[in-house]
Amino acid sequence: MAPPQRRGRWQETLAALPWLAPTLVLIAGVVAYPTILMAWTATRKYNSYGVERGSAGLDNFIGPAGALTFPTVPIPRILLNTVVWVTVVVFITLVLSLLLAQFLNKPFRGRKLLRLIIILPWASSVVMTTTVFNYGLQPDVGLFNRLLVDTGILDAAYGFTKNPTSAFWVAVFVAIYVSLPFTTYTILAGLQSVPDDILEAAHVDGANTVQRYWRIVFPLLRPSMAVAALINIINVFNSLPILKILNETPGYNTGHTTTTLIFEYKAQLGPGVASALSLVNFAFCLVVIAVYLAVVQPTREV
Repeated sequence: MAPPQRRGRWQETLAALPWLAPTLVLIAGVVAYPTILMAWTATRKYNSYGVERGSAGLDNFIGPAGALTFPTVPIPRILLNTVVWVTVVVFITLVLSLLLAQFLNKPFRGRKLLRLIIILPWASSVVMTTTVFNYGLQPDVGLFNRLLVDTGILDAAYGFTKNPTSAFWVAVFVAIYVSLPFTTYTILAGLQSVPDDILEAAHVDGANTVQRYWRIVFPLLRPSMAVAALINIINVFNSLPILKILNETPGYNTGHTTTTLIFEYKAQLGPGVASALSLVNFAFCLVVIAVYLAVVQPTREV
């Protein structure tokens, strides 16, 4: 017979199920079912028309034309690109957003207007924003290229999106630009939830501005920064439009990440290999999130 405490927990769980049911159904339909279907597809063989031709075993992963062993595809370089892409974008976004949130939390004239301006990149379509940068960086008619030449930063117009390496770093810049509004507002919400009486008490006890920030404000911001970082990691991992639009060089090159390679595989090798790499990408994303949680420990008691 189960102990009374355990029976009480089971009763509480059963009582909560009717309220959790809509969310659980949504998770099952939007997350669980596509994941299971993707795993099934990754083990099937398809012809050039997308018709299933039986089991493929692990060939879609490590076969002669597998996701991880396809000739001429530099998988180690693409995995490194993915780590650099996620790490650099998320880290710089968090740092800049923290500074912006501190500034926007101060009272000054025009603060509401500035907050509205900052949210515009997030409210706009990512495809539209990326396309504007793409046209602006064209070597012949791009306004950004013309500005760099006229100000003397460049001697001549440069095709930033024509070279895979430079296109990759332009994509990093654009990803940071479109990620700043959400992250800034998330951290700003955390700043505004810091109790004023705690700061006043610390000031009375003799703590200076720097001490009050690092010992009181910053630890209390950990939950909001954790939410912003986790959502950014997931969004940046799956940010196909930015990389796809800005990298104009076709084929397998130094500008690929695992996400862009999935769509190359789907077009060239079919859904089986693409699904296999999708599973690898999913596991890769989970590892990055696990490492972040282990290092930062956002749920640790302040």
